Amino acid sequence: MTARAIRVVIADDQGMVRAGFRSLLDAESDIEVVGEAADGEQAVAVVRRERPDVVLMDIRMPVVDGIEAARRVAAAGLPTRVLVLTTFDLDEYVFAALQAGASGFMLKDAPAEELAAAIRVVAAGESMLAPRITARVIDAFVTRAAVRRPISRGELDRLTAREHEVLGFLARGASNADIAHALFVTEATVKTHVSNLLAKLGLRDRVQAVIFAYEHGIVAPGEDPAPS
Repeated sequence: MTARAIRVVIADDQGMVRAGFRSLLDAESDIEVVGEAADGEQAVAVVRRERPDVVLMDIRMPVVDGIEAARRVAAAGLPTRVLVLTTFDLDEYVFAALQAGASGFMLKDAPAEELAAAIRVVAAGESMLAPRITARVIDAFVTRAAVRRPISRGELDRLTAREHEVLGFLARGASNADIAHALFVTEATVKTHVSNLLAKLGLRDRVQAVIFAYEHGIVAPGEDPAPS
């Protein structure tokens, strides 16, 4: 039995960019582009109609920007995951998008295979947090945002010592393989720790875990990146 293709909507205000992404994704046998949008308002409407697995969301769009569109998709409780498209000069906007409910981000000039891989990761319910690159970018976001939630011991006390340790690694952009290597455990064990800490803290995914860790001062901007 053939698996269902991952259904994708492309939201970008530049027609040539949309056409380029569609061309790249049409070459993937397991990905199907089911809609396009030229602004954030259209993006939300198309997502509501098509209910895709993933929406590629540009940030700078007319009418409604990608950040607000991501917030509306998340607030609507739709199963669609938001993968933000950006460039490094839009760092502060990316952080806002992650806070709005996006599941990760990709650089617009990323190779086709990386874009396709990111879509598969996000569609599978994971978050697109590129190790080290993400750590640097998140550091920049938090430095600029300078916003910290007060630490709630009730929230953090739900975690075991090992889960707290894993959360710290996540915030530095570590992959499951990185964490497993550093802690001398299997990747399956790391996945279990990640699932448990997300459930205990009421977080949706790894992106929210990163934001939580920085906002609560579990890690600070400028700390060492993920283990190598």
